[in-house]
Amino acid sequence: MRRNVRFWGLGAVVALAAALTLLTTFASAASSGGAHHVRWDIISTTGIPPGPLNPGGHASAMAPDGGTITLTGSGHFVAPASGGGNGAVDGGGTWSTSSDGSGTYEVTALVSWERANDQANVGFVDNIDEGTRTNGKAVLKIAFSDGSSGVLTVGCHGPGAPPGIFEGIATTKGYKTYYNVPAPAPGVDAGRTIFHVR
Repeated sequence: MRRNVRFWGLGAVVALAAALTLLTTFASAASSGGAHHVRWDIISTTGIPPGPLNPGGHASAMAPDGGTITLTGSGHFVAPASGGGNGAVDGGGTWSTSSDGSGTYEVTALVSWERANDQANVGFVDNIDEGTRTNGKAVLKIAFSDGSSGVLTVGCHGPGAPPGIFEGIATTKGYKTYYNVPAPAPGVDAGRTIFHVR
């Protein structure tokens, strides 16, 4: 009987040591840049340096039938080093369409995050300033206040970005796809986004 007690006691110590090793490994990976802590924003700016970068902008996309959706919004997510998704998210904003009203939306999950590169310093005044300004693409699951759901893609093609990233937002709302993303016009305060990575 005493031998069984010693065996179980030793087993508990080994299991505890293994658990602590795993936790230390994951914490080390996160702190060494394995996971990205990212803020995204649909911003307000004319895009002409040294114009200020502020939260609170709006961006639009169009559906194949000509309908338009316009979103505001911001939020945060933790992106695993694997590039996959998770539920460590917050944020949302407002929506309005040319066909079925308006309301709010909430981000419910991260689907994927792809960091492209840090933005070139061209003299912007960054009034958001929650880390390094970064180009890239995030895909987020969202829930609309009217009960529909969708997938929001936020693309940031800022200074120094490689080709292939759109600037602005694309989204689905229910079955409808708003994937025609107009390029921001110079001097017009619309259609721009940004990521800050810590």
